[in-house]
Amino acid sequence: MKHFFLMLLMVSSTILSGQPNSNLDIKNGSISGRVLDAQLNEPLPYVNVIVKDAADKVITGSITDANGTYEIKKIPEGTIKVEITFIGYKTILKTITLGKGNYDVKMGDILLEEDAESLDEVTVVAETSTIQQKIDRKVITIGKDLTTSGPTASDIMQNIPSVNVDQQTGDVALRGNQNVQVMVDGKLSNIPAAQLLKQIPSTSIKQIELITNPSAKYNPEGMSGIINIILHKNVNIGFNGNLNFGLGYQIAPKFNSSIDMNYRNGKLNFYGSYGNNIADNVNRGQLNQTQANLFQTFDITDERNSHLYKVGVDFYINEKNTFSVFTNQNVFDGGALGETAVIFNDNMANNQLQIFDNNNENYSQQYNVNYKLDFDKEGHNIELEADFNIFDNDIFTDNNFSGIDSRPDFDEFTNTDRTRTTINLDYVNPLTESSKLELGAQALLFQNDIVYSSNARVRNEFGDFIPTATDFGYTRDIYSLYATYGKTINEKWAYQVGVRAETVMEDALAIDTDLNANTTTDFPFDNDYIQFYPSGFVTYNPSEKNSYQMSFSRRVDRPGVGQVNPIPEFNTPLISQFGNQELQPQFTNSLEVNYTRNLEKGSITGGVFYRLIEDEINQGVFVDRSDIGSGRVILTNDNFDNTSAYGMELSSSYRPTKWWSFNASVDLYVRKQTGFAESLDPTLANPTESDITVSSVEVTNEIFNFRVFNNFKVTKKLSLSAFAMYRGKDTGLNFEMEPMYFVNLGMRYSFLEDNRATFSLNFNNVFDTQEINILSERPFNQTVFFEPEFKTIFAGLSYRFGGGKYRAKSRKRRDKNEKEGGGFM
Repeated sequence: MKHFFLMLLMVSSTILSGQPNSNLDIKNGSISGRVLDAQLNEPLPYVNVIVKDAADKVITGSITDANGTYEIKKIPEGTIKVEITFIGYKTILKTITLGKGNYDVKMGDILLEEDAESLDEVTVVAETSTIQQKIDRKVITIGKDLTTSGPTASDIMQNIPSVNVDQQTGDVALRGNQNVQVMVDGKLSNIPAAQLLKQIPSTSIKQIELITNPSAKYNPEGMSGIINIILHKNVNIGFNGNLNFGLGYQIAPKFNSSIDMNYRNGKLNFYGSYGNNIADNVNRGQLNQTQANLFQTFDITDERNSHLYKVGVDFYINEKNTFSVFTNQNVFDGGALGETAVIFNDNMANNQLQIFDNNNENYSQQYNVNYKLDFDKEGHNIELEADFNIFDNDIFTDNNFSGIDSRPDFDEFTNTDRTRTTINLDYVNPLTESSKLELGAQALLFQNDIVYSSNARVRNEFGDFIPTATDFGYTRDIYSLYATYGKTINEKWAYQVGVRAETVMEDALAIDTDLNANTTTDFPFDNDYIQFYPSGFVTYNPSEKNSYQMSFSRRVDRPGVGQVNPIPEFNTPLISQFGNQELQPQFTNSLEVNYTRNLEKGSITGGVFYRLIEDEINQGVFVDRSDIGSGRVILTNDNFDNTSAYGMELSSSYRPTKWWSFNASVDLYVRKQTGFAESLDPTLANPTESDITVSSVEVTNEIFNFRVFNNFKVTKKLSLSAFAMYRGKDTGLNFEMEPMYFVNLGMRYSFLEDNRATFSLNFNNVFDTQEINILSERPFNQTVFFEPEFKTIFAGLSYRFGGGKYRAKSRKRRDKNEKEGGGFM
């Protein structure tokens, strides 16, 4: 609401300043100052500073930044009233006269005192979500309306412009591309992104940042950009917290809950949180090979039991020194129980059945230490952060087969040990009032060890299944330096240029062991390189209503562990997936232009982008050489030719009436892909490798998406919501996904004193239209159909306790130009 209120002030100011003025000699002045908490003597961000004329008519306004400072320019001369107001504090009103010799007024430090009568009325989470376009990112502030869309971050992502979530795997795509880096409070995690998003409670999310063209300050990983999830951090005075419960159901139940608490007194802030997600997810589908007249059915129940804990403390040593430490602990116990059958319509005697029981346990730990030193000059600081992640994962799968000439039963065991150490040093120096220099260094040390064993994996040259084991070790050390320089010109133009230099050292070794012959085969891999990643931003703000941005950056998408891991990700009678150790990184050069128009009741943002991708990484489908005549295919990744992508986006946050608001977006992505594909005639009696044909493939993929989220305020306590989405056809080198569309309905009701409790109810896929349909012509003509639990009902209950006043911690998050606090993860 504070952003919406500010926007109305700014729009009102623009309208007023646009009225005819008969006195052409009137000059403009400015006011500036800093707002502090009277008790703590520390800066207060997001404080409303409203400028009125002598008749109490609003002229303009602003809010304080993370340092509590504000500056308002272009104020007509004369007597003005400055109203400084913030929730939980007493309002301060000052009268100032702007005129000869007093056009630029320094108001100094303003101390706000606690308003005991209004403390219990503080509400941190806004009712409705907002979308804001900034110089280098799109910021979606999550309101209560979006938290009713589902229990997890993955559910909220489906409602965010430019973002798509794979309904089966949970993988996230930004602008139609899954090569995106997901961060939580500006930090990476060793937890796989799909699992992480299903573990973060939706009620814990404060904002989601879509950084599609990051500056040189950012780690350049992620071809399509960065999704940064900012979580709530309670730093209220005294003891405060939030409690949330949720239950969803279609075929199997899905339960989640979370609690976060803090105790703040003086210089110390202690905080902790716990969240869980306990769910069974049923997924059923069918694969048809039309030429071979056979099909494969799938019936899988995916079990997820996750528990997340966080404990931390902030120590405000004095006005210039801040020290923080926290730890995250994540425990996951899940797996999948499934049945898949292959039916040969022309010869039913060859039918095969596979029953698998998969158990997946992982434990993730994160330890973070941060120290920040502020110098005398405002905004001049240096910050040191160390972050250490540990991930331990054990997966056991029991595979049982039946049928003539079926594979023998076998077990698979995979153990993964992964560590990531990140050390950041960041220096910020505002050289003048209009320019800023930022320098930094980063060391990112990554190590991954995977041990795989199976008592039956592949056929040898005699057609026998041989037991094997694989030990795969992979290390990647990255050392980087960056520098950015930004300057504002004439209050309308601003630019920022930067460059990042990286030295990368990669080393991998896979050791395959034949357990029968007790022999080993080594597959070493080394890849060291130096790269430079430039970036540039230009903004033009001709008025408070109009804003233009143009940016350029170079980024890299390094192969992930799963993409280079030679160990099978999954095995079924007709399809398996492996990594490719020889996979090379792909590089992206991206150009983007955006325009934002502030309206009286909202805003609208439009943008276009172009990406040139070098050595594109894409998925290939290959005929299984170990069993050519079976119709079995292998999925893996490979480097293809250079390609390009371009698109447009249009999004709006608007409130037509007092009771109706909506966020809507339309986007179109066009992506050209070139590569190769294998094919085989399934009617051949005894095919050999020479019968496999390889052909070049060129595909132009045009993806159209539309989504709109409506919020209807029936009463002060009751609100309704309606979300509709259409996702267009998605065409790849080997697969084509049919369009998908659905409608979700929801409601929320606030009750108890000061609306401390909220009940929400959501009904997804109301008209039962959401399903997954895939077509493929290579290497065989195939159709695939999946229908997970899309038609779910979700009920949630949240309760806020405590009543302290809000004060954000002025600690900068890593990889973010704005200063913000930590969060749940």
